[in-house]
Amino acid sequence: MSVMDSLLAFTFAATLLTLTPGLDTALILRTATVEGRKEAFKAQMGINTGCLIWGAMVAFGLGALIAVSELAYNILKYCGAAYLCWLGLNMLLRPRRSFAAVDASDTKSQNWFIKGMFGNVLNPKVGIFYVSFLPQFIPQGQPPIAWTFGLVFIHLLLGTCWSTLLICATRPLASFLRKEKVIRWMDRCTGMVFLLFATRLALSKR
Repeated sequence: MSVMDSLLAFTFAATLLTLTPGLDTALILRTATVEGRKEAFKAQMGINTGCLIWGAMVAFGLGALIAVSELAYNILKYCGAAYLCWLGLNMLLRPRRSFAAVDASDTKSQNWFIKGMFGNVLNPKVGIFYVSFLPQFIPQGQPPIAWTFGLVFIHLLLGTCWSTLLICATRPLASFLRKEKVIRWMDRCTGMVFLLFATRLALSKR
């Protein structure tokens, strides 16, 4: 896969994943609705910081892993493919009817940047997802650390654009994204993408 093909494929997949309603979406919508736009943007910056921290841990760990051990890389590859396959099947066969809301008892005294950051840093699923998803988009012969950071920044840019749209149009988008049909459709589409990438990851070579 060429550099451009990798970037286009990752951008497409990351866009779909970003648009799928989840905990981050719930946090942004709730904060924008109850606390206002300023606090919602703080929450978004916190979410980005949490993703960047996970990205740094994955980048340096992945870079060392690829450089030192082909066996370890293959184990990681197959574990990642299995995880993506499991996640994809669950989303495809058992799509959600709603996405979790954020606790309404939160108050304005809270630091929404910290809340958004720790919401991601303390969520091991973010790290597992990065480890299983990012390696397959690193072209052969390219530096894994630099590429991992590059892909993470693309993900952050997409997330920032989507969150900004959510914050600026909170009410109509919130109503649309909470519809059961929309959530089920998005989950099924994302599940199919996960299965495709799981197959590709399992068949890829170092």
